[in-house]
Amino acid sequence: MRTHEGSTRGVNGRQSGRPTLEEVAARAGVGRGTVSRVINGSPRVSDQAREAVHRAIEELGYVPNQAARALAGSRTDAVALVIPETEARLFAEPYFLDIIRGVSAELGEADKQLLLTLVRTERERRRFEQYLAAQRVDGVLLASVHADDPLPDLVRELGLPLVLNGRRTADETAAYVDSDNAGAGRAAVAHLAGRGRRRIATVTGPLDMYVARARLDGYREGVVAAGLPADEALVATGDFTEEGGRRAMRELIERVPDLDAVFAASDVMAAGARGVLREAGRRVPDDVALVGVDDSAVARLMDPPLTSVRQPIEEMGRTMARMLLHAVTASADAAGLPSQVLPTELVVRDSS
Repeated sequence: MRTHEGSTRGVNGRQSGRPTLEEVAARAGVGRGTVSRVINGSPRVSDQAREAVHRAIEELGYVPNQAARALAGSRTDAVALVIPETEARLFAEPYFLDIIRGVSAELGEADKQLLLTLVRTERERRRFEQYLAAQRVDGVLLASVHADDPLPDLVRELGLPLVLNGRRTADETAAYVDSDNAGAGRAAVAHLAGRGRRRIATVTGPLDMYVARARLDGYREGVVAAGLPADEALVATGDFTEEGGRRAMRELIERVPDLDAVFAASDVMAAGARGVLREAGRRVPDDVALVGVDDSAVARLMDPPLTSVRQPIEEMGRTMARMLLHAVTASADAAGLPSQVLPTELVVRDSS
């Protein structure tokens, strides 16, 4: 008999090794999260699924991991904060550091342990899935969500409370904490138009993220409200990185040489745009006014200091953690909690 998690079949077709949770799920025709909930006695399983899982367990001779079951019977006092980005992006983007600071402060006051996890590849996602299935955390906070990210549905399938930082779509079903991203775009354009700017461009974030689409929507609404002509040549897509801001700014200058203002959907992209404008001999704000989003240290340290739409990032982190802890304490699905959208505020500096 083999002693690791893999299994082999004997001549009679039965398992001669140790069956896995995945094999039970496949035999029962359900997801591994359903198997985990049945094993751990969760009531959130249909009678039909529970019967199928028990039948598969009996047929395969599956023996649940006793350590995982013991953990499932009590809280671990640990919460995972998952950021599906690289280390380079994590440490280059002040946004994530402020989210971590807010989450950590709130969990620390509640005597909970923070597990910071970066999920960058499919292999890492599968490994994290196994970690969650072993019931090693009480709940999950997920930042930087993309529209096609499978993690939110996976976490909920495993029966763990989940709170998102931002949304995947306007119809998000998971609990989330967000800021008024469309309002940020509207405020930036209204300010620039109020300063007499008429060729206002924008550098968006990646459009598979709701936050980027919402800020773009706000920009477009602001252009209409200001009575300016809509021109898609004034829209360039970035990726929330400095280099992405540089690439988008080069595109904009080439397409619309007479632009006189830029709304960048993050301070970091605004810094990249500022570098390209300087290389092109465009003065900020004399020739081109510039506005970002986040009101991070990047905005305050730029030359000239950057006008930026402030979002309460650290408070967003704290609010996420409070919502999750409430769901954990109540042994409830966080999706039943009201999601929250926090206000933004324009902070005017010398760049506009």
